[in-house]
Amino acid sequence: MASKSKILFIGGTGYIGKFTVEASVKAGHPTFVLVRESTISGPSKSQLLDHFKNLGVNLVIGDVLNHESLVKAIKQVDVVISTVGHTLLADQVKIIAAIKEAGNVKRFLPSEFGNDVDRVEGAVEPTKSTYDVKAKIRRAVEAEGIPYTYVESYCFDGYFLPNLLQPEATAPPRDKVVILGDGNPKERLVKPSKRSMFQRSSS
Repeated sequence: MASKSKILFIGGTGYIGKFTVEASVKAGHPTFVLVRESTISGPSKSQLLDHFKNLGVNLVIGDVLNHESLVKAIKQVDVVISTVGHTLLADQVKIIAAIKEAGNVKRFLPSEFGNDVDRVEGAVEPTKSTYDVKAKIRRAVEAEGIPYTYVESYCFDGYFLPNLLQPEATAPPRDKVVILGDGNPKERLVKPSKRSMFQRSSS
């Protein structure tokens, strides 16, 4: 029986990360989560970190912005999965550099979890800029020859609908709603199924 991959999650305490970390543990993978010192000592994520510890997750102190800590964490694993939020998307070049230096990673999954940025058409701001950053990260991964998988899960209604698609809003706006673009984009709704998530990988 093949041994399970050791997986490091970067952004593992975030919106998507906490679910993927738990899925990794349940699938039997030795699971590591990069955690900043401030997160360990702060109260906001303490309950989640306790839950991770109870599941057997290995918490590794480090930071995307600290190259040495990143390389040290990456050297412990076979696979790196980034689930960082949109404010850190561009900083994934630092993860790519650390993976290249570590030299042991068999697969990298950058933070995608949305539309296929290489095939989307007609995106408007602020989404267009986010897609551009994700595309640049893809090109950087490919240029370094790092084995990769891009996960395209398309839109998360549970994330976008509660705030009526208002960027940075945490609740539905009560005074006005900003319509992005000219107000006439086409929208397709797809019933979720096992086929609603796609992956593209290098060999």
